[in-house]
Amino acid sequence: MQLPRQGSRAAREAHLEICYAAVSLLAPTGHRGEPAIPVWAVYAQEKQAPQGIKPLEWLLLTTLPVTCFEQAIEKLMWYSRRWGIEVLHRTLKSGCRIEQRQLGQADRLEACLAIDLVVAWRIYYLTKLGREHPEAPCTVYFEDAEWQALMVFTTQKPTPPSMPPSLREAIHRVAGLGGFLGRKGDGEPGTQTLWLGLQRLDDITTMWLVMSDMLARAATQTTVSSRMDSG
Repeated sequence: MQLPRQGSRAAREAHLEICYAAVSLLAPTGHRGEPAIPVWAVYAQEKQAPQGIKPLEWLLLTTLPVTCFEQAIEKLMWYSRRWGIEVLHRTLKSGCRIEQRQLGQADRLEACLAIDLVVAWRIYYLTKLGREHPEAPCTVYFEDAEWQALMVFTTQKPTPPSMPPSLREAIHRVAGLGGFLGRKGDGEPGTQTLWLGLQRLDDITTMWLVMSDMLARAATQTTVSSRMDSG
């Protein structure tokens, strides 16, 4: 199983020993209902973890049947998705600040949440894409105007490079706009700095498009005027 980076823990591949069985949970003392609740248990333990790393150990309880190895693997894979869910929720809370919305009616809050979910998903997708395919061209996510504006602004050069940078470089530059320092021990940018950086990039891109349009118009007018004078 592939484990993502978490805090100071590096990403790694974990080899798990898996057991499963039907078990019964005893009801609390004094409970008047059923004396026991039947569930299925799936136990996964990492073997040969890297030195100095706490081995992975999961004990999952589920009401869904687990009668074969494939079903046990399925439940473990479902549980492993919790990292992505936690990141999405953290982005909603700390990035989109959904808990601070003060909308008077439920339908307005639902509409706002729908937009924030799209924003949070895009940030999570960018983070995941950058860690799994860092050397891909940044055009897999960014529009031409976005990466060109990003490069001009962050390099302080008047023209963008002829070729787009890698996705990893673009992500680091965007995160830098959001406060990411990129020090040796900082690891890869998180969703918070990417969220702030993408907001700044929207404004930078808008200005880049306006300036590009103004320069194009000025160049066209200069050419037309020059031709008229020569005639």
